[in-house]
Amino acid sequence: MNLTISGHHLEVTPALREYVLTKLDRVTRHFDQVVDVNVLLTVEKLKEKERRQKAEVTLHVKGKDIFVESASEDLYAAIDQLMDKLDRQVVRHKDRLQDHHHESHKRTDAAGGVV
Repeated sequence: MNLTISGHHLEVTPALREYVLTKLDRVTRHFDQVVDVNVLLTVEKLKEKERRQKAEVTLHVKGKDIFVESASEDLYAAIDQLMDKLDRQVVRHKDRLQDHHHESHKRTDAAGGVV
């Protein structure tokens, strides 16, 4: 898995990097076929009172790219919201990949044919 963590108008400190890594562990625990992860942490400098912290992630899995973004006044809160959204999308993608329309064991005989 390739991981890129970058900041826009922000220096990515080791504490921020470690926080993102610990949160990403939850996502990779649910789905291990992650190819590439790009995380972008941004501080939008609007007015002094309206500073917005924004976190974005692009997750490249086999066959699909998943993009999620979240904004908050606190960067750590934005990362938490981001990982919650990403976790839901990854679990949904994993469910779609699984074939839920297989033949049940009751419907097949011992020779392997369908009854």
